[in-house]
Amino acid sequence: MNMIKLADIIVIGGGHAGVEAASAAARTGAQVLLITMDKNNIGSMSCNPAIGGIGKGHIVREIDAMGGIMARCADRASIQFKVLNASKGPAVRGPRCQADRSLYKKAINKEIARHKNIKILNGLVESIKIERGLCKGVELNDGGFIASKSIVLTTGTFLNGIIHIGSKKISSGRINESSSVGLGAFLKSLGLPMARLKTGTPPRLKKNSISFDFLERDYGDIVPEFFSIDSTKAYNEQLPCHMAWTNRETHKIIKKSLSKSPLYNGAIASRGPRYCPSIEDKIKRFYDRDRHRIMLEPEGLNSDIIYPNGISTSLPVEIQERFLKSIKGLENVKIAQAGYAIEYDHIDPRALKKTLELKNIDNLFFAGQINGTTGYEEAAGQGLIAGLNAALKLDSFGKECELDRTESYIGVMIDDLITRGAPEPYRMFTSRAEYRLYLRADNADLRLSDKAEKFNILPKERKEKFLKYKQDINNLKNQCKKVAITHNESKKLNLNLSADGKRRTLYELLGFENLDKNKLVNKYIFFNKYDSRVFNQLAIQSKYETHLIKQKASIFSYKQDQRVKIPKNINYKEIGGLSSESCQALELARPTDLASAAKIPGVTAAALSSVLLYTKKKVKKVV
Repeated sequence: MNMIKLADIIVIGGGHAGVEAASAAARTGAQVLLITMDKNNIGSMSCNPAIGGIGKGHIVREIDAMGGIMARCADRASIQFKVLNASKGPAVRGPRCQADRSLYKKAINKEIARHKNIKILNGLVESIKIERGLCKGVELNDGGFIASKSIVLTTGTFLNGIIHIGSKKISSGRINESSSVGLGAFLKSLGLPMARLKTGTPPRLKKNSISFDFLERDYGDIVPEFFSIDSTKAYNEQLPCHMAWTNRETHKIIKKSLSKSPLYNGAIASRGPRYCPSIEDKIKRFYDRDRHRIMLEPEGLNSDIIYPNGISTSLPVEIQERFLKSIKGLENVKIAQAGYAIEYDHIDPRALKKTLELKNIDNLFFAGQINGTTGYEEAAGQGLIAGLNAALKLDSFGKECELDRTESYIGVMIDDLITRGAPEPYRMFTSRAEYRLYLRADNADLRLSDKAEKFNILPKERKEKFLKYKQDINNLKNQCKKVAITHNESKKLNLNLSADGKRRTLYELLGFENLDKNKLVNKYIFFNKYDSRVFNQLAIQSKYETHLIKQKASIFSYKQDQRVKIPKNINYKEIGGLSSESCQALELARPTDLASAAKIPGVTAAALSSVLLYTKKKVKKVV
């Protein structure tokens, strides 16, 4: 067996989780080796050509706040910016962009190349060398061995991946790319809890075969809102998407063909993403609906390919073509690549710690779809945390980076995964975050950049920019709180407040919708010292002030529960009063604290009381 030079950290896989893990680890100064089947596919957008959205956009902003690369690359590649839920409150607004696939991949590779301590190796990992519960390196399919101190596994859909198109089955991790069979078998040999999930993708359409004149255009925002604090302009021409709609004829064709879909003929038994159903699922479950929307998304400025978002399918190619041609504007459409479903292995994420390290094997980390998630953003968020913690393990001081659900959407996602598992592909939504009034996309840097600075993974220029921004907010807030005005004075700012004789500070008034910003700035010239981002952030803080006071009380209570640590080797069967359901759920998740235990499905309030009482008794005995 050939010995290859030692790497501090090996990252397996060059997808969204892999590149974010490699970048995070490299920013700590660690020597990183990124192993991928084909380095030409590093940073590929394997599904839709878009980044962000509701919940997902929050994660992208958090990655940026921690010095990660997805946000900057999305801005560089964007060909349409749009904030989803723009008419609703700031807490549920979701920044999103259509991206040029080619430009996004180029931007990712440029970011990776900036780190001289990241090396890339074309190779296929067959197994991981483990000695006495400790990761030692990887063995390649050519017999080579690479020693390392930590490993981050980000295999996406490649573990025993099987593509389904009608009755056709292909062993593949992505279309035209081999699946990872050897590594999948090795992980099973470790006795890890594993299962199968499935996801799907729609057919890709040739742009010049679509009659766009018959379709409604969907434009982006006139004033773009970027993902990264580093971005100040749109880099590319902005393009519209187009809307098409299925119809009764489309639905009839699909319904008659369900027996030929592997989703319904028994060929696929694994669970798919509930919130991103295939067109077969939509027709089966909602046949009474007259139509379903399809967003025709351009794949790039110079691409002849259109991505029809909303019609993921695994029907035979000829049926895909037939139902597509029943849609207005697609009568002469030509398919460039058929839609397909893919099944793949994943581990039960309840086998992981909050750091995304495996509980029973040291220095082995998992990130992305291998943990049961779906989506570029969810994968990248996990990659950042796994890569950073893999690097922190090199330090003898035992530092770890854990994000909890009170401070980030990444923390919400990880907490959900390690306590609840992934019975279906996990997708982020704002509704998953009980503290979403605080966890907004607009304040991601204020929540997380201090933590990134603590771990020294924030680039120098970004650090300086953040510290100035934070100071400007504090300065302007203090100035606004010093100025209090009467009811009559507020009328000059276009506000019609109650005549209660109460004077209100400018900070209190910033949150009012009807406030005339121009009149305010003209009257109080100190506002001119600060940029619009500072003003807008203060306005949002003012708007949510009352609600946040209540939410902070709830966060304090959660933090108190986090301080109640549950012994690592606790035997739940010894605890009286636990139902068999609660006992089994706790045994599977093995939560580290009472707050995590409270999030586990099947664990009742009575069960928590029993665990708390038992834990206190155990602690007293030790003392």
